[in-house]
Amino acid sequence: MSRVAYVNGRYLPHGEAMVHIEDRGFQFADAVYEVWAVLDGRLTDAEGHLARLERSLSELRIGWPRSRAALLTVVRETVRRNRIRDGLAYLQVTRGVARRDHPFPSPAPQPTVVVTAKALDLGAMEAKADKGVTVISQPDQRWGRCDIKTVSLLPNVLAKQAAREAGAYEAWLIDQDGLVTEGASTNAWIVDANGALRTRDTGANILRGITRATLIELAREIQIRVDERPFSLEEAKTAREAFLTAASAFVTPITAIDGVLVGDGRPGPVTRRLRALYLDHARRNAW
Repeated sequence: MSRVAYVNGRYLPHGEAMVHIEDRGFQFADAVYEVWAVLDGRLTDAEGHLARLERSLSELRIGWPRSRAALLTVVRETVRRNRIRDGLAYLQVTRGVARRDHPFPSPAPQPTVVVTAKALDLGAMEAKADKGVTVISQPDQRWGRCDIKTVSLLPNVLAKQAAREAGAYEAWLIDQDGLVTEGASTNAWIVDANGALRTRDTGANILRGITRATLIELAREIQIRVDERPFSLEEAKTAREAFLTAASAFVTPITAIDGVLVGDGRPGPVTRRLRALYLDHARRNAW
């Protein structure tokens, strides 16, 4: 079956979907996006992603193209039309179409809405999690508002490409103080020498990961200490365990950083427990 995309009120064959050449998302990356994991045909962490979308739109002063309920209906319908059982749903909202000029157009154009969906092989993802993945470190060269989920991702693309060329799954980004901020497309975590979970605080303008936020709540519910504070690259390499989180990866163990084994080089017990906990929660609470 051919894929189906939604663009500005129309469901179209994926290959025929398009936007105007002067759409500001294309011209200036003047756009935001969200990605939902789909499990059993339902959206995970649905409300959290909508709340983050609202914040991103507000920070860029892009108006809601339609109500939250209407947008969620479109995302669900796109998932249904693509017959996605397990996969990802992608929503992008741009400022809209206007003559190319840097300032915001006035009057404001109607925002552009694009929704797509694709299947994921959960079996392959589970096999990867059972084995663990590797990461490399890269300098963090992104702009200072990484808390806004914009489509302006060229530094992330370059870091991800560096990881691929090195045979790694992900790149962890390092700030000028030698501290890990986050991954190119994931949030970064370690289990430190005291057994506490560590992940960068959102005050550092990292992406406010929805999977990250859910996992913090779940970990605290089972009495695992969570410290939202930075850790260095060296601390990560000597940690008991390391892992990453994202809607597209759930909770995935990291077994080596820059070629240095983390712990014994195998997925650790805390990470495995948290992955199982998150997936159970996600399935039970999907919309």
